[in-house]
Order: sequence, then structure tokens, then C-alpha cells
Amino acid sequence: MQNPELLELTASEPLTLKQEYEMQQSWFQDEDKCTFIILDKKILEDTKNEIDSMIGDVNLYLNDPDDIHGAEIEVMIADPSHRSKGKGKEALLFMLRYGTEALSITKFTAKIKMKNNTSLKLFSNIGFAEVNRSEVFLEIEMVFESSKKWRDELISKTQMYKIENYI
Repeated sequence: MQNPELLELTASEPLTLKQEYEMQQSWFQDEDKCTFIILDKKILEDTKNEIDSMIGDVNLYLNDPDDIHGAEIEVMIADPSHRSKGKGKEALLFMLRYGTEALSITKFTAKIKMKNNTSLKLFSNIGFAEVNRSEVFLEIEMVFESSKKWRDELISKTQMYKIENYI
């Protein structure tokens, strides 16, 4: 990823494609990270090319050994032409469902740059609430704790959700 705006909004470092692949491979082997690459379904159907279909990623970080039911979550749509079209929201909802059902996560945390109004609105609309502001890192921490009612609503919003083994 080389886009300066995206690097700033996601607090990321610039990586070459080779470095991106290496990072994905290391994350695949790391039990504390869960990442899925977001593909555009129409592009994939039209081209049959997964690389050309990549538009972003969605991640869970299981980084608190004292809270096995908590995870940090993030979503990124790298390609500007795919932003503000509901794809990030759909990927986020699918990851929330995966985290809830497959990993028994009940508390999700997101750390979002203060100037990333699109992400702040997205997470707020899903039900995340601001719990902390860091003036040092210019981030807002948002938290969401799931309930039975919310899980039922999530299932109804993610009816296309399914797990398929890739490897």
C-alpha cells in the first residue's frame, strides 16, 4: 500500500506487494491475528482473477491475553472507487459475525484516526460507542459489546455469510 492518505488514515507503513504478501503469510500463521482479504464479487466473476479483485482487508487482533472474548477490529477499503458503497460495512459485519461465532468474541474495539470521519460514522452506525480519545495518537477508541438481540440482528443482516475453506 502506497497511498499517503490511506497510510495516514490507517496508521500504516508503506509496503511493497511482496511485503504485503509476506505480512499476510505471517499473519496466517499467527494465532493472535485474523485477516481476510476483501474481493469485489463482480470483478472476480468477470475476470476470475483474485489479485485484480482485491479492494481491501478486514482484521481481528486477539491482543489481550487477559480477555479471551475481546478483540480489536479494523476494516480498510484501499481502492477509492470502492469506498462509500457499503463494501466496508458488509466486510465489517461479516467479520463481526465470524468473530462472534467462530472465535466467541463478545467485545470488539476499534481505534480510528480522529479525522477519519467515514470510519467513525460506519462504526458508530453499527453500534460502537466512543470510550477514549488519544490526543497523542490522534485516535478515537470505540467499543461494542454484543448481546443476544444484536447477534440475532447480525445474522439477519448477513444472510449471504458462509465459511469456505480456501487452502
